[in-house]
Amino acid sequence: DGIDIRDVTKESLRDQMGIVLQTPFLFTDTVKYNVSYGWPVATEEEIVNATIAANADSFVRRLPEGYDTVLLRGGENISHGQKQLLTIARAILVETPILVFDEATSNIDTHTELLIQRAINNLTKGRTSFVIAHRLSTVKNADKILVMHEGRIVEQGKHEELLSLKGRYYDIYNSQFVAD
Repeated sequence: DGIDIRDVTKESLRDQMGIVLQTPFLFTDTVKYNVSYGWPVATEEEIVNATIAANADSFVRRLPEGYDTVLLRGGENISHGQKQLLTIARAILVETPILVFDEATSNIDTHTELLIQRAINNLTKGRTSFVIAHRLSTVKNADKILVMHEGRIVEQGKHEELLSLKGRYYDIYNSQFVAD
């Protein structure tokens, strides 16, 4: 945003970032608390709006106490995909300008992946986002895709450009989407 990166402190940069990890972290507390963690002054309306944007509201409302349901240690009483949707709602609520998704769609079923992908699409609008993923369905609409191999960038471009190169990205795509 026009600021020389050398003038940015680590603390300032961290304050500008929202992170959704592969393994979501939830507290033994209410759904409401878990979504508002990082923004404790959030109103109930803001919390609900964030869960709606994250495609989590419908499952939250089906919980025994809705938003007041206490999650067990690590969210043991909800599925992995539901945990991930709550951490996405948390990131939506905080409204940071930079987002990092580290394998946010791994270890989930196809239906939940679609919900998470829609939530990610809502969340990334107007923000700088880094999406780390092995599932190409998660990154194929990105402005720029960086293909890493053995710790090095080996290709970069948009989805269609990378497919036309018939290189590493093409091989990965075909292994995931083309039937034998």
